[in-house]
Amino acid sequence: MLLLALDTATPAVTVALHDGTDVIASSSLVDARRHGELLLPAVDRVLTDSGLALDAVTAIVVGVGPGPYTGLRVGLMTADTFGLALGVPVHGVCTLDGLAYAADIDRGPFVVATDARRKEVYWATYADSRTRLTDPAVDRPAAIAAQVEGLPAVGAGALLYPEVFPRVHEPEHVSAAALARLAAERLAAGEELPAPRPLYLRRPDAQVPKNYKVVTPK
Repeated sequence: MLLLALDTATPAVTVALHDGTDVIASSSLVDARRHGELLLPAVDRVLTDSGLALDAVTAIVVGVGPGPYTGLRVGLMTADTFGLALGVPVHGVCTLDGLAYAADIDRGPFVVATDARRKEVYWATYADSRTRLTDPAVDRPAAIAAQVEGLPAVGAGALLYPEVFPRVHEPEHVSAAALARLAAERLAAGEELPAPRPLYLRRPDAQVPKNYKVVTPK
């Protein structure tokens, strides 16, 4: 088994290769504005570092968010393209699950929160590093303060709102290495991973204007 994992649902552009035993190469860069520019070079870098070719990959793992529309679709479209070109399955993994899996928290419960912009966070709560208790959601931190009160937190979204998340642990950003390890563990256990479909949780910023004037030819 050779899994190629990638995620662009957060400011991190992250790629990893997992050989069925452990991660053999990985790359992570944080740049919220250059997902499309950085992702393919990162894939090439991990392949070069591992000494393997793309056609050795047997499955793709991609973070499905939640995340902003523009960044998230870069990873999902790239994963789908690789899957079609190689004729291999493409598996989705919740980006928040990847953060939880890599959390340096001994015991739960805890909360994972990423930056959703607009003064909101994408978040979910976890019983432990492998067990999510709530569905991913998007909210203003003040609106969920009572629900997450007293819980340790993980993620860049939590760092932005210390009044709601006073106890923040590493990691700040998701890593494809964690996604790959989590996916490999679940596949080895015979679990079925989700389809690679995006978790947007809200409508994109660009929308068709209401009551726009229709122009007809004379």
